[in-house]
Amino acid sequence: MSKQPALPAPVASDSTPDAGVALVGGHPVLDFANTVAWRLDPARIVDRIQGAAAWTTWALAAGLVTADQAAALLSAATTDAAPTTAATEELLNLRATLWPILDALVDDQEPPAEAWEMLRRALVLARQDAALPPAFPLRWQPATDHPAGLCHALALLTEDLLSGDTLDRVRRCAGPGCGWFFLDRSRSGTRRWCSSQDCGNRDRARRHYSRTRQHG
Repeated sequence: MSKQPALPAPVASDSTPDAGVALVGGHPVLDFANTVAWRLDPARIVDRIQGAAAWTTWALAAGLVTADQAAALLSAATTDAAPTTAATEELLNLRATLWPILDALVDDQEPPAEAWEMLRRALVLARQDAALPPAFPLRWQPATDHPAGLCHALALLTEDLLSGDTLDRVRRCAGPGCGWFFLDRSRSGTRRWCSSQDCGNRDRARRHYSRTRQHG
């Protein structure tokens, strides 16, 4: 995959490694897209996953790899850094590819042609690397015990998400600058926030402040 057009550069997070694991999306692909915080605010944007080891920790927390597979990935990173570095770059490219596609989805627009082509290429590579056991239901099984496998697994999960029956439940947080995505599983289908304790609380605080100013 070639690189996407340049976006505002995320700054490194000064939080602990586990702080990068925020699983509020309801789907691994959405949580993957959400590994950059404040994506739509250039002044606050933060990449919460830094380096191969952090990606392995995230993948384990997200349920994409087992503990044994995570150990194999970490071992590969120390044995031969070149494939791991290339695979990490592929993850970043896939993530950047997903943002405009998911934005187009929630905005009810046609996805950008360049991003869509990038996704197509990622899917082709993922299928070439995946096994296809002779069983029903038919399902590709990417190997996630080597550096490129995690990117391939996420590409195939993207196909599942974008062709599945939850497609119309994908939302983007209404918090200014947030940009996080989530599956709205609420009965009313009116969830607005990535988290009621995070952006939801900020909105309530803003509205309270506005009312206080008006009556002050």
